[in-house]
Amino acid sequence: MMGAGRAQTHLCHVKTAAPALCPAGTMLCESEARSTLADPVPMAYLSVDAQGSSEVSLDDITINSSAGTVEVCSMKPADDPKTERSQMNKTGLASSSRPASNVWTTQQDGEVKLRMDEEGMGSEAPKTVHEVFQEAVSKYSDYYALASKKNGQWVKLTYKMYYDKCWKAAKSFLKLGLERFHGVCILGFNSPEWFIADIGAIFAGGLAVGIYTTNSPEACHYVAENCSANILVVENHTQLQKILEIEHKLPHMKAIIQYGEELKEKRPNLYSWREFLDLGEDIPDSQLREIIESQKPNQCCTLIYTSGTTGQPKGVMLSHDNLTWTSIAAGRSLMLLEATEKQELVVSYLPLSHVAAQMIDIWLPVTFGGQVFFAQPDALKGTLVDTLREVRPTAFLGVPRVWEKIEEKMKSVGAKSSTLRRKVASWAKGVGLQTNLKWMNGHSEVPMNFRLARQLVYKKVRKAIGLDRCTKCFTGAAPISRETLEFFLSLNIPVFELYGMSESSGPHTVSIPQAFRLTSCGKEMAGCRTLIHKPDADGIGEICFAGRHIFMGYLNMEEKTKEAIDKDGWLHSGDLGKCDKDGFIYITGRIKELIITAGGENVPPVPIEDAVKEACPIISNAMLVGDKAKFLAMLLTLKCIINTESGEPGDDLTAEAIEYCQKLGSKATKVSEIISSKDKAVYAAIQAAVSEVNKRAVSNAQKIQKWVVLEKDFSVGGGELGPTMKLKRPVVAQKYKDLIDEFYADANTPTTTENALRQ
Repeated sequence: MMGAGRAQTHLCHVKTAAPALCPAGTMLCESEARSTLADPVPMAYLSVDAQGSSEVSLDDITINSSAGTVEVCSMKPADDPKTERSQMNKTGLASSSRPASNVWTTQQDGEVKLRMDEEGMGSEAPKTVHEVFQEAVSKYSDYYALASKKNGQWVKLTYKMYYDKCWKAAKSFLKLGLERFHGVCILGFNSPEWFIADIGAIFAGGLAVGIYTTNSPEACHYVAENCSANILVVENHTQLQKILEIEHKLPHMKAIIQYGEELKEKRPNLYSWREFLDLGEDIPDSQLREIIESQKPNQCCTLIYTSGTTGQPKGVMLSHDNLTWTSIAAGRSLMLLEATEKQELVVSYLPLSHVAAQMIDIWLPVTFGGQVFFAQPDALKGTLVDTLREVRPTAFLGVPRVWEKIEEKMKSVGAKSSTLRRKVASWAKGVGLQTNLKWMNGHSEVPMNFRLARQLVYKKVRKAIGLDRCTKCFTGAAPISRETLEFFLSLNIPVFELYGMSESSGPHTVSIPQAFRLTSCGKEMAGCRTLIHKPDADGIGEICFAGRHIFMGYLNMEEKTKEAIDKDGWLHSGDLGKCDKDGFIYITGRIKELIITAGGENVPPVPIEDAVKEACPIISNAMLVGDKAKFLAMLLTLKCIINTESGEPGDDLTAEAIEYCQKLGSKATKVSEIISSKDKAVYAAIQAAVSEVNKRAVSNAQKIQKWVVLEKDFSVGGGELGPTMKLKRPVVAQKYKDLIDEFYADANTPTTTENALRQ
């Protein structure tokens, strides 16, 4: 995969003076690509003197320009005193006037050079979070911003009310002793309080830090200690207990705030949300204003802790500019509407400790005046569709597992329909898929049978799942199968893939109705650049990013930061992929996920796993193994009913799986029945699917030689899946080590018929 010697590098969509343009953008050799980012070019930041005159210093902003020429736009100071910036910090001491000299830092109070462009999206004036929120209030003051359900009724806050509560929270954080660049950790389900605590912490000069609600006390301790947290905000008594268990090991901690329910106990430095908001009443506005004025766009304001499949999580430092620039760039690329034209409505339910949820739920709505409705805490256990039906959002992001669950539910309901209904649905899906694929390829006509199918089927389906006015259905955060994408496309619900990472402040590529391809994650956003590093003969190499969305660095982890951001400023994603002639990017796997067989062949596991799942609908999860081994083998799980309370996979098969078994002639209704009896019909179907996939293998080394059905499906609680349902391969490999070793106990490569192993 990684060729020796001087490898060629492909650069998509980069404007540069020397090389010739190709249809997809620019293709450069590596040395040319390096000079695009690494030329000694002017840097600038905005400083405001005491009289309020705006001066641009050419030392703090990287201008990405091959020619090295710079045009400085005049940046007028804001009239409102709240938006003026001084160089004084909270203690009244002048902060270092020395300009930032690097595009990365690992210090929580560090500053970075901003990667400005000469023109276009990347040349937008840098802004702090407070400036963007102030603009939102001036534009969308009386528009509704947040909506949450209390006693069955929607309670709403306007943008003015939202801002005022963030201001109030910021003063209360100061009262509690929040220090500059220290963490405010938030541990709970999505709610207005979560947003207000997050933004209030940033206003007050702290760092907003989300913690996954599924974290153990030890995992909470790691994050809180790592970010020097002064304050922890928890949702309820259950989450509070985790913090009380570790508070003696948190030297910087000064207070705990509980927001979701009334306090069940009184103790020093523990406050209810109502008590907390009243704390800062005697803090003068001028004190908070001074801190806000001292903030710069190139300073850190948020930490996103990567869930990480190996080692401790890394604290991804995001600057004000990372958040404010990425939200405007993403919103424009996705063609979001401003509230003054037509307000976008979204449902907040994905974990806010994840960058995708923060960008979609917090930063994009503030930038464009969207209205956010909060789902119920049990959204992912079954109530999400109820909320969708009630809210009818205009934009919706679902991780692949969410789309798969909706697909399974719809198939289960469809299976119980009358024969006529099933025939009509089947016809409509055929029409829908063909028509949408034609549209995807540039055709514009609307066939008569499509119009009929829309009236008979598509409209009803969309209404049933609450997506009847959703023009922007997105998926991201993990790979999604072609089967699921085609299922929704056949129902005239195109699901558009987004791609990025915490280290790129969320999105890097986006898909939109006018530009998408099945299985592609889309094209890079305006103002972003993509490099395919060391491509092989098929054009596949490591995907690297550049732009103002690239993070500042990993908190206190210099070596890890240097591994991620190379000396030329490119962020290395660790993902393998390619860029086609039209600029669409395709992810083919992860470098760390690559299985390198004993024979030295590189095997990307995801396409093979997806193919097996598609060929055998009863399979829920599949994981290919065989690193450094003589052949490949596979761990399989079956589709079972998940306990809605605990999230624990059960033994009962799903309705779809039972229906599949019946078609095969099996009477099984439980996973254990299939495994204990080595159910002939089911095992034969799995083997047939494996054989079918093997027929399409590019080489013998990529064929599955053995497989096993596990007794339990993978889950977040079991540790096999991350918060966004991404497979944690090292955890699975360790958990089922004995079983995997059993595959290879016999030194001879088995035939594909000797594979019906079971746990």
